[in-house]
Amino acid sequence: STRNYPCKMNQLPPKSPLASPVSEGTNSRVEALDNLSMDSFWLEVENIKQSAEAEQEECSLADVKTQEEGEAEAEWLQDAGLSELLGDHGSDGDNLVLLSTLTRTQTAAVQRRLDTYSRSRRRKNKQPVRHVRDIFGVGNPEETGAGKEESNPDPLWHNLQTANAQRKTQDYSCTVRNPGKEEVFSMDVAYSEQAAVLLKGSFLPESRKFKDGNVLTRFKIPKGRLGVTRIGDLSAQDMKKIPTLALIELTALCDILGCELKRNKAAKLKTSEKRLFGVPLNTLLENDQKLLPNTKVPLLLQALLSCLEKRGLETEGILRVSGSQTRIKSLEQKLEREFYTGLFRWDEVHQNDVSGLLKRFIRELPAPLLTAEYLPAFAAVQNIPDLKQRLQALNLLILILPEPNRNTLKALLEFLSKVVARENNNKMNLWNVSTVMAPNLFMHKGLPSKIPEGKEKQLAEGAADVVRMMIHYQDLLWTVSSFLVAQVRKLNESNSKRYQFCDKRIKNLLRKIHADKDKAEKNQAEPSKIVKVHASLLLKDSLEVHLNNATRVADVLRQFQKNLCQNGWNIVNTVNLLKCNSSVECTNLLLYEVGGNIGEHCLDPDTYLLDLYHINPHAEWIIKQNPSYPRMF
Repeated sequence: STRNYPCKMNQLPPKSPLASPVSEGTNSRVEALDNLSMDSFWLEVENIKQSAEAEQEECSLADVKTQEEGEAEAEWLQDAGLSELLGDHGSDGDNLVLLSTLTRTQTAAVQRRLDTYSRSRRRKNKQPVRHVRDIFGVGNPEETGAGKEESNPDPLWHNLQTANAQRKTQDYSCTVRNPGKEEVFSMDVAYSEQAAVLLKGSFLPESRKFKDGNVLTRFKIPKGRLGVTRIGDLSAQDMKKIPTLALIELTALCDILGCELKRNKAAKLKTSEKRLFGVPLNTLLENDQKLLPNTKVPLLLQALLSCLEKRGLETEGILRVSGSQTRIKSLEQKLEREFYTGLFRWDEVHQNDVSGLLKRFIRELPAPLLTAEYLPAFAAVQNIPDLKQRLQALNLLILILPEPNRNTLKALLEFLSKVVARENNNKMNLWNVSTVMAPNLFMHKGLPSKIPEGKEKQLAEGAADVVRMMIHYQDLLWTVSSFLVAQVRKLNESNSKRYQFCDKRIKNLLRKIHADKDKAEKNQAEPSKIVKVHASLLLKDSLEVHLNNATRVADVLRQFQKNLCQNGWNIVNTVNLLKCNSSVECTNLLLYEVGGNIGEHCLDPDTYLLDLYHINPHAEWIIKQNPSYPRMF
């Protein structure tokens, strides 16, 4: 039997028995709180159902169609930037540049998808695509043929398949994984490579019975010599390369963990006559940017969050207690008329109605905030037994999201963190907030379905657990892994070299290759270096800096400000420039790496500059003021 809902927990897979919570030793009080929290989840589902039925809304997103054999692989190769591999004839340039940056596990993931696509083509009696082994230069193309299953020459997959088979049959004792303790979250090595190493040893998932954020495992990203890169630190040009690399890495990670990476086929959105609710994020931002350039989060959402932060954080049951559906609908219509005129009076709206408008705004988006394509992948994260690997998968999914979705999700999660921080007053802990918000993120009227009877609790807890991780670990999730930044550098270097080769200046090219090689070897041996740091927007003069193994970005910024205050440099622009004080702090100044093998990179204050110089000797270093984006309502 099934329970009918107008919305669906979009293809949420049931939890694996390995990931089931441990109930032993749980006292009745905690159990009662958990049950109450899940009651809140289903109450929220019922509210969504009643709202949809009252308005008799039609689906705004086309139903997802089942893809034919090979179609999913073809779409994956296109999204991974490897579409040229699908053609019979074509340039290898772009593909070779990308493939040259991949790790072993990432390469194997590409190979598997192209092998599957090749088999589907042969079954359809089409001319086979060029084989991935030809591109990677391994194996014998004659090994494969029509009607014959391809054997994979890479021993990695044999080992992984054996390890996954053993893991599925192994009897795990689901022990608690260091609750409340701090663990290292390494971003220097590709996650899939880390997982491949872990599969060689024992593997214990942690208990998920914890509903209190205070006992969740704390993770620390170790800062290497090059510091940590956050989303927003890279230029738009370089960030465009990240989703492709993240998709390949996520696929490789899922392959190793034995988890299916589920993706929906992108669907066409129906247009809306409204201006605010039910409007695509891109359209909202285009309209908002006409009023306020550089707007990254819809102004309506900013206004809703600001109103709740000012008057709703202390309200008991905020987000859980629903406002009047009639008032919420009336307020929506009033906002459509008055929001952009500035006449709407937020101080006259009850905070529970504002929270209802917030959830309604998220649900009314024509496509889910987590996107229709990747909503099943977000849901499938719950099936990964290990917490650290769940977070690795979430980190990659966040990087894959389109920029408007990612920025909007971050603004929402930051607000939810503030709600949790006032738990003593509003009685909304991390688990309460997660269970209330999960239906609004994982259910969508455009994707109707049925929930099997008996699976409700598993689906609900799994969705809430994903939301809980996104709220609690959002700082970690909004970090760009060092191995991805390194791959972006390789892509930029390869593109630059290929461009020079296309100019056919062979002698100059060879001379430059040898010169660069000699210079790189010389740089690696140099214990110190004198460089110039520019601040053209602030000063006419440049700062000469002597680098050694201990020189960090923060040291250069302090030296810059000290000279600015004491030496009377010729200042071009003093607007909002940080005032000098005895502590010589420079939090309003940032150092950027520009050019060479990177577009533009805002540097971590703990970056060691001599190490960075060795990696990118052709870059310029420029000091700029810290850009701020104050909310404007």
